[in-house]
Amino acid sequence: MRKIHVDSLSPGMKVGRPVFNSRGQVLLNAGVELTKRYIEKLKVMGIPSLYIDDGFLSDVQVDDVITDEARTNIKKKVRDFYTRLESEPSAAQTVIGMKDINNLVNEIIDQLLESKDIVVNIMDIRTLDEYTFGHSVNVCVLALMTGIKLGYSKAKLYHLAMGALLHDVGKTCIPEHILNKPGKLTDEEFNEIKKHPNYGYEILIKNPCVSRLSALIAQQHHERLNGDGYPYNLKDDEIHELAKVTGMVDIYDALTADRVYRRALPPHEAYEMISACGDYYFDFHLVQAFLHNVAAFPSGSLVKLNTGETAGVIETFPGYTKQPKVRILLSSNGQPLKNKREIWLAEDYNVFITSVIDDESELKLIKKKLSLN
Repeated sequence: MRKIHVDSLSPGMKVGRPVFNSRGQVLLNAGVELTKRYIEKLKVMGIPSLYIDDGFLSDVQVDDVITDEARTNIKKKVRDFYTRLESEPSAAQTVIGMKDINNLVNEIIDQLLESKDIVVNIMDIRTLDEYTFGHSVNVCVLALMTGIKLGYSKAKLYHLAMGALLHDVGKTCIPEHILNKPGKLTDEEFNEIKKHPNYGYEILIKNPCVSRLSALIAQQHHERLNGDGYPYNLKDDEIHELAKVTGMVDIYDALTADRVYRRALPPHEAYEMISACGDYYFDFHLVQAFLHNVAAFPSGSLVKLNTGETAGVIETFPGYTKQPKVRILLSSNGQPLKNKREIWLAEDYNVFITSVIDDESELKLIKKKLSLN
């Protein structure tokens, strides 16, 4: 199973994971065969990408780190809270809906604590016009996984989760035409965007269900270790660690998501960019904790090895997220193998991944060689 852009879809492809809208309605279920009409509808609805099951690794199951139900429910509640704020600014002080968010946050914390060794292989796909809600949940989940690796208490995880989930609430005060502008922002527009952390703090500090620490995360999530962030150009220990964690995972999720102005970066490229930020934008130990549970090469990816062989990624283990377990599909001369052996790259340092195969014409050729229908 792999994620591909909607423009690369073709009739006959099979949906690998259900596609939901922000209201939790299933738009396409797993196993559905795509038609030209379905593909056109996905484009009209602003679905940028899809997970497809192309048969390369049909026995490999790729699961989300939280249940679809939990993700859908909390996304709906965040959407409802943001929508209400846009039409009724005084809603910032209400506990209506916020108690539901509190309960769902605790549910997600419990789910993640019960499966500490799970690795992020897939990312939530959200419509282009509802990016904020899916992004908020992803940032919450990724921040929690980092906090768990860092050994945070459950109380600390709760403050982190609430701040990460609502880190962009200040964007409800920013004009939509600026938020969704497909081209480059003017200096004036960017200065307006830079106000959203303070707007977010002002909204959250008024709510009795949100702690001051969670509100501080919203205010500081764009600050950077070297002082290049905003709104106050804070440095080093002037930035709260929970805000640093949130800011780091915020960048990762933004890089791996499709936007109106650019396509998503492949996970391995985003992984390397975050890795390069260690002790520059973010503390190195935070970067290490985050990447401990994020697959650079998600399960289902097809890759080239330094041996010239073609392989499929079948599993990634915590702490070895650049060295997955792979199944050799084609020999170095491009021939299918009868006995497809498996290698864990962490155990064989002489073998490593050189590239990810994402060209559709090359993938079709490989599929033909393997005689997959």
